[in-house]
Amino acid sequence: MVTTHTTGRRKRALAAAAVVAALLSTAACGGGSDSTDKAGNTAKAAGFDAANNKVAQAELVAKGGELKFAGAQDADSWDTTRGYYGFMWNFARYYSRTLVTNTPAPGAEGAGITPDLATAAAEISDDGKTYKYTLRDGVTWEDGKPITSKDVKYGIERIWAQDVLSGGPVYLKDVLDPKGEYKGPYKDKHPEKLGLKAIETPDDKTIIFKLPEANSDFEEMLAMVSASPVRADKDTKAQYQLKPFSSGPYKFESYEPGKKLVLVRNDKWSQESDPVRKAYPDKISVTFFSDANDMDQRLINGDYHLDINQTGMSPQGRQTALQEHKGNLDNPVSGYIRYAVFPQSVKPFDNEHCRKAVIYGADHESLQTARGGPIAGGDIGTNMLPPSVPGSEGQKYDPYELAGANKKGNAEKAKEELEACGKPDGFKTRIAVRNNKPVEVATAESLQASLKKVGIEAEIDQYDGSQTSSIIGSPENVKKKGYGIIIMGWGPDFPSVQGYGLPLWHSDYILESGNNNYALIEDKEIDGLFEDYVKELDDAKKAEISTQINHKVMEGGYYLPFVFEKFINWRSPELANVYTSDGYSGQYDFVNLGLKK
Repeated sequence: MVTTHTTGRRKRALAAAAVVAALLSTAACGGGSDSTDKAGNTAKAAGFDAANNKVAQAELVAKGGELKFAGAQDADSWDTTRGYYGFMWNFARYYSRTLVTNTPAPGAEGAGITPDLATAAAEISDDGKTYKYTLRDGVTWEDGKPITSKDVKYGIERIWAQDVLSGGPVYLKDVLDPKGEYKGPYKDKHPEKLGLKAIETPDDKTIIFKLPEANSDFEEMLAMVSASPVRADKDTKAQYQLKPFSSGPYKFESYEPGKKLVLVRNDKWSQESDPVRKAYPDKISVTFFSDANDMDQRLINGDYHLDINQTGMSPQGRQTALQEHKGNLDNPVSGYIRYAVFPQSVKPFDNEHCRKAVIYGADHESLQTARGGPIAGGDIGTNMLPPSVPGSEGQKYDPYELAGANKKGNAEKAKEELEACGKPDGFKTRIAVRNNKPVEVATAESLQASLKKVGIEAEIDQYDGSQTSSIIGSPENVKKKGYGIIIMGWGPDFPSVQGYGLPLWHSDYILESGNNNYALIEDKEIDGLFEDYVKELDDAKKAEISTQINHKVMEGGYYLPFVFEKFINWRSPELANVYTSDGYSGQYDFVNLGLKK
């Protein structure tokens, strides 16, 4: 999952909109624990980190009221097939259901899978290649018609229509049709547009998936909103994002792109048919702002309840909130790792010792400060597997001692590596960084300053951040521009090494355009470990393989991790039943939020 990458297979979230300055003394400020609304009434906040991996104010939740989101950016798309921003996946569960979904629970439990439209988890047979589900009784569309297995199949088939509905995740397409034989429902000659052979619907309640090859994360893929049902007679193709047809407890009332979205109750939804959603509010609205500082002030003022984008407050809002309203804040780990990556096509980074010279030469404490410090930036990154992914060892795995002895850099070790790579006097290179991500520019400047001390001269090139896919996503362009260091970040689409690392580290994912394997890793051992992983059904063994993959990546010196990212997120004192979830990369789980009695 990457923050506002424009392509690739990962859940995107909107990156912070303004420069992240060092917190200085604000992190130490206890601040107040109360919040004052527009009328001057003081509401007691739950306390700092009260909803971080635990439930705050569950006992105070009430039915009714309007839940008010604010956001600095609209979703990439509200179409369940096309959406790829992390907050969209979280929010879409208000109007869309899937066979299975993330467990509505805090912390690590939220990364689990629970039945939704289906009566139970899959019946798995044929050595992990066949998955069978039965739909619940009473599941209906917003017009009261039953949701059928054919609706689920059709919704998934839309992923194949990449010429019309591009932008969303394509895991299911890759797994169910690896040869690309199906042409999608809009070119389908089947009378019901249901010609994908890998999905069978023997009756309206039964759906069977036939995988050409086993994949142990298949249910994780079905839990993504891209597996939502879509009814063929309500499919408006590219216009569907303007008013998706609801299978959940809320439906679209109005939507002005970039301005406001309003959901109201779907009176055809039945609580008896839905074990996941409690549907506390009567109404849910999202108001979009062009100024993140203005938005944060409105949150603090009590005009809105929470930030839909869930990527942390702007520096200005954060400082005010930490000093005056600390009890309204949570500091979750985002699930993202921020890092530098070294393309092997750009000399001298084809030599692992030159790559390791940069890793040792960097001042890791300074990089953490540039990201926002320990609270708003995160813990110093020591490896490339996020804490939310099974197999992660967190900071315990620190092969270059980035959070230990080499925290401020190790000039002596850097010189040794330069000697070993045949560049004893150092070398020149270029750092590529997005111009619309000030925090990344600050990180690049920190890296530039520390590398200069060991003889590595790094010129910073700020490129158009809206053109990421064609600029750093093109290996040919990266080589031509001489980008030896690329500043980037990534998080899991779903919490597994496949949902995180496959597009980054597998040789099959080196693409001519939209590439995310920036290091151009072609390692048969890493590829082989991924093949072992997707076939393995035992969770403990899967975690072991994940650990091995991470070790191989770090041993190659392909990456310099900066931080295991953390955010400062605002939580209104009016919110109840609020908690962060690993299933949504440390975001608040939107699905069962409510307002206080």
